[in-house]
Amino acid sequence: MSVATILAQADIFDELSTTQLELIASICSENYYQMGDTIFEENTAGGEMYIIAEGEVAIQVDPAIIGSDSSGPHTIATLRRGQSFGEVTLVDQGLRSAGARCMKPNTHLIVIPREKLMMLCDMYPQLGYKLMRNLAADLAMKIRHTDLQVREQLTWSQRDK
Repeated sequence: MSVATILAQADIFDELSTTQLELIASICSENYYQMGDTIFEENTAGGEMYIIAEGEVAIQVDPAIIGSDSSGPHTIATLRRGQSFGEVTLVDQGLRSAGARCMKPNTHLIVIPREKLMMLCDMYPQLGYKLMRNLAADLAMKIRHTDLQVREQLTWSQRDK
């Protein structure tokens, strides 16, 4: 399967033309990971986003980073084929807010470098507009999901008191 075909399956590239998808595919690389491999760690610099072509990735936060007692990273989301992660690096160049770990053997990821993608967005404003609109919708959905998790956690912790 071509990289452009894989990109077409990702919501973040919804409504992009075949030509636009091929432009993005031209700047991508492909990486394979094995179960348990760290893709990136929380609180580190990032310069790329990822699309899952095949496999499964856990997005994890480690409460110990903020000084909380914990027994290691906590999985806050499990992502599968067609889903993206690491896209916050497209919006800002801050540190990663979570880590990513491979959860299935032979996980195939499409890697999209921020700098090259931003260059394409500058050169092709229509592509940039569609991508940023989709990115905003994707991040809004993820924020709503996280908000729901926080509410559930607060509800359960109050019941335990």
